[in-house]
Amino acid sequence: MLLAFLLPATAFAAVPAPRDVDYPGTLRLDVDATDLDHRIFRVRQEIPVTAGPFTLLYPQWVPGGHSPRGPVEKLAGLQIRAGDVALAWTRDPVEMAAFHVEVPEGTTRLTVEFQFLSPLDGAQGRRMMTPDMLNLQWNMMALYPAGHFARRITVEPSVRLPAGWQFASALEVAPGETSNATGAGGVVRFKPVDFDTLVDSPIFAGRHFKRVELAGGKAPVHLNIVADEAADLAITPAQIKVHQELVTQARKLFASEHYDHYEFLLALSSQLGGIGLEHHRSSENGVKRGYFTEWDRHAPGRDLLAHEYTHSWNGKFRRPAGLATPNFNVPMQGELLWVYEGQTQYWGFVLAARSGLWSAAEARDALALVAANYSENRPGFAWRNVLDTTRDPVIAQRRPLPYRNWQMSEDYYSAGQLVWLAVDAKLRELSRGKRSLDDFARAFFGIDDGSWAVSSYDFEDVVAALDGVAPFDWAAFLRQRIEGHAPPLDGLAAAGWQLAWRDEPSAFQKKNETDRKSLDYSASLGLIVDSGSGRVADVRWDGPAFKAGLAPASALVAVNGREFNADRIKAAVAATRGGSETVELLVKNGEEYRTLKVTYRGGLRYPHLERIPGTPDRLEAILAPR
Repeated sequence: MLLAFLLPATAFAAVPAPRDVDYPGTLRLDVDATDLDHRIFRVRQEIPVTAGPFTLLYPQWVPGGHSPRGPVEKLAGLQIRAGDVALAWTRDPVEMAAFHVEVPEGTTRLTVEFQFLSPLDGAQGRRMMTPDMLNLQWNMMALYPAGHFARRITVEPSVRLPAGWQFASALEVAPGETSNATGAGGVVRFKPVDFDTLVDSPIFAGRHFKRVELAGGKAPVHLNIVADEAADLAITPAQIKVHQELVTQARKLFASEHYDHYEFLLALSSQLGGIGLEHHRSSENGVKRGYFTEWDRHAPGRDLLAHEYTHSWNGKFRRPAGLATPNFNVPMQGELLWVYEGQTQYWGFVLAARSGLWSAAEARDALALVAANYSENRPGFAWRNVLDTTRDPVIAQRRPLPYRNWQMSEDYYSAGQLVWLAVDAKLRELSRGKRSLDDFARAFFGIDDGSWAVSSYDFEDVVAALDGVAPFDWAAFLRQRIEGHAPPLDGLAAAGWQLAWRDEPSAFQKKNETDRKSLDYSASLGLIVDSGSGRVADVRWDGPAFKAGLAPASALVAVNGREFNADRIKAAVAATRGGSETVELLVKNGEEYRTLKVTYRGGLRYPHLERIPGTPDRLEAILAPR
């Protein structure tokens, strides 16, 4: 007998679609960020309303995240009131970041209060508040009315900071308020802005703070630094100079500025979660302590600021049409992320070299690591292509993957970078060295100098701009590399260089492995392992270690009968050239211990770039300062 269980029917209002009309009135948003003990942000909003059904949204699709990652699960204690009367609200059964409420007759303003419970450790998400600094992202601190484009909603924001802290943001303080650089705690009120601009203007604040001017003039640029310790703020004149040169080289490249001022927000911390997130007039950047005080050691991460700064032009001003959505709850479509992120990754390397953040040799060594990864450790191209990886932010939500080299994951960054190297080399070849991707950058990103309005584009716009630099079948050229099933490595040879393998890593790779605490044997045994714990981070699909039975998340206990350490595994791999054909690994996987014999005979293989004799050195020309 079939029994039917009927629940009471509940009527839910549909979430109103966004319309390009002004929201009536100004929202008030106040955030109290002083509860350092509990890592809690306390939010109070006042929202003008009229009587009837009303829907509030918690932002999900935030530019730069490329997926619906708004942490609505960390919103707690939600209360909505009309005057002194508490109103019942209902979460939408489909859109979990939408909240419905019925506004009573005669009500002109709602008061909304909630807490944002920021992560207390890395297992809960990125840490945003420590005893010495915080990162306030407005999209996590606000609900906004459905039914309107975000840029048509006006907000008057404020924040209460711990006493004695200073802060920086692209937001401008209200008349009579303390300036960004000298805030001394208490409540800081900002000028009203549209909700789009608010979300695009985060805050870094801290006990230990320094502000450095990188460029003046009509569109000044500042480097705003917060740190765990005051000693970490010690920046030398030479270090200031290369950061100033980054601004100079970017301005020469794009021949425009799409901001009235730009604020690099840089956290030097072992406690705050790391980040690299672009905004139109600022960027959020989190690096380890020692960025300045151990300058040489941290060279591998010094392309971060160049990458995020490039996004002011590529991604924020010029934006793929599928990512230029009307509000933060309309799904984005990222098929052109190989332009948005891939070309930005390319310019990040180039500008790091042109500015002196990297030497030309360091830039080549960094590129060698990228090329080696796609030469040896991306078998996933057998079934996927670069275009399909543009869906990975939604598919995988940036979660760890068992076999990343086979599954692939957001390869539009580095594979996209290699595509743009091929494009740059081809432009130089077609024009006999007279034109380059620099010309594309000026033509494509340099339009409407001074404008902040988003200028969207599609694939045909990219092709047309390239054709304007040098006529060619660019559509076919790009599609072959983006939609094909071969790693896009041809640009390296077209630039006059080739991948070569040696038995010693470059100085750059040594620093990279020390910084990441990893040992990369993906081009030999087919594995990457933590240098301290022996935990296996990656195993190349169908590589020697894979065939022997090794899986990621295992731990290497011993190598050739002796306790695992970095020197012993290196010696064991070295011995496979002209000697032993087997590396014996004692492996712990869960509670199981196994001895695996990895068959391999190629010795140590570390990537380097070497010149191709008799060819033009286009890479040198690409990396040279302007």
